[in-house]
Amino acid sequence: MSSDETVLSLSDLEVHFEKEGGGLNPFSDRETVRAVDGVSLDIGANDVVAIVGESGSGKTTLGKAAVGLQEPTGGSVSYRGQDIWQAKGWRSNPSIPHDEIRRSLQIIHQDPGSALNPNRTVLSSLSAPLKKWEPSLGPEDREARVLHFIERVGMTPPHDYAHRYPHQLSGGEKQRVALVRALLMNPDLILADEAVSALDVSLRVEMMDLLLELQTQFDTSFLFISHDLSNARYIAEHADGRLGVMYLGELVELGPADEVLRNPQHPYTKVLKWATPELGRDEGPSEPPVREIDIPDPVNPPSGCRFHTRCPNATERCKRTAPDVTSVDSDGRHRVACYRSTDDDAYWNSDPLDGATVAIDDTTTDD
Repeated sequence: MSSDETVLSLSDLEVHFEKEGGGLNPFSDRETVRAVDGVSLDIGANDVVAIVGESGSGKTTLGKAAVGLQEPTGGSVSYRGQDIWQAKGWRSNPSIPHDEIRRSLQIIHQDPGSALNPNRTVLSSLSAPLKKWEPSLGPEDREARVLHFIERVGMTPPHDYAHRYPHQLSGGEKQRVALVRALLMNPDLILADEAVSALDVSLRVEMMDLLLELQTQFDTSFLFISHDLSNARYIAEHADGRLGVMYLGELVELGPADEVLRNPQHPYTKVLKWATPELGRDEGPSEPPVREIDIPDPVNPPSGCRFHTRCPNATERCKRTAPDVTSVDSDGRHRVACYRSTDDDAYWNSDPLDGATVAIDDTTTDD
């Protein structure tokens, strides 16, 4: 459960990429990919936020921008009130030094093996950041700390694992080493980018339970990125955290995990829920609740609400104007960008698009 203290704040965050235009003409115009487009999100101390969405939704880019690995093209990312990119500038006089920010925001990659030096033992790889950030520690103290953390993540006997090379570790063991490396920095926030997706199904719950256990013990916040709603749901529900849903660069729904899944407000959230069998597909429609299967091109996203081309409830209003993010509960924790969440919006008097209906659909609620 998070505190009222804000550790990381994203404000109208944008990350746009330019790519070469199509065709054989090398002088053709560059095209802009709106990977993240106007996302605002606050993450508190000891908080857990799980972000889910289809491939290409922008969730990984959002995560990398949050921990300073991707510079925004608009908006801002602030750590404890300090803009992290302003802190990096050589002319700045930041309230928090950039090195401290780097240390406080860590990442666990989807493929930890690629981040480990194949020619170094686990002990050597894990000792390297301690040499940089805590030079006062001697070799024996560094080794003792590394062994302690290796044991904390369930790799015993720790001396055995410490002297292995990456190729001598399983996928789950490599992921645990990556977790140790992040925790050694005593971070305020860890980005777990598809941290369990490469593991066997039998190991995913075990790894997520370990993340949650250590998150509580070390009072660390987690930003968990996943394309799998069941994984995101598990992390968010067991941590009493929030579940966020991204679509074409926008955060379309955010709230307590149980509330978002029990009473999803955005039509895209309902699609993700339908596509996750253990979340009750048998109780919902037999066909996916969309008009079109294909995801639009992020280079040229639809006007208005970006989901309107696929939404079964879209109207002309959705096509013309993008909805603002509004609260659907009294405390403002559950937010959604959808006209259907407001009873008196002009949406209800707007003409449905071809194949769509504006009828109220309560099939996904348990009330």
